Amino acid sequence: MSRTSSLPASFPSPAPAAPAALPGSPASPAFPAFPGSTCPPARPVPLFPPLRVGRAGRGGDRLRRALRRRRRVVSAALAVAAAAALAAGGARAQASRGAAPPGGKPPPPAAVRLVSAPVRIADGATVRLLRPGDRVDVVAAERAGPPRVVAVAARVAEVPSPERDMGDGGALVVLSVPRETARALVGAGAAARLAVTLC
Repeated sequence: MSRTSSLPASFPSPAPAAPAALPGSPASPAFPAFPGSTCPPARPVPLFPPLRVGRAGRGGDRLRRALRRRRRVVSAALAVAAAAALAAGGARAQASRGAAPPGGKPPPPAAVRLVSAPVRIADGATVRLLRPGDRVDVVAAERAGPPRVVAVAARVAEVPSPERDMGDGGALVVLSVPRETARALVGAGAAARLAVTLC
């Protein structure tokens, strides 16, 4: 005869033991497993500290505000740099075309080199009235046509002493005029009688 004996079919199977409570967790009733189930028994949820949502939300708002301020500062700096670049480019373009920059003074005219031109005036008494530094207009009186102005606002540089025994030959006066005007005075004095008027 075999030593192994079988239990009667009506004998109930032993129930699984209840799980032990986790250390540090409050006592809670164990949930019994169903007889013949292969699922593990349920366990209680341990305690954990509460989440502080308010502080996290305020920190996120501060971060977003800081990012927005930084974007505004960067945008303003880019706008100022773009305006400065456009202004500099416009000034360079105008300078390349020969125009004066906006709001600036026009460039001074080129200095004209003056020369001393001795001119014989027909009326010697008029020359004796002149002094160095006076401004005169020189007029050429031709017989064949109306008088014409040869020099305008010419500066008297020197009035030589009157020559003796010149009769009605007039008197000399030295004028400070541009080179082209000096040539015109020489040509007019050879063909016509010259007179002066004080400016």
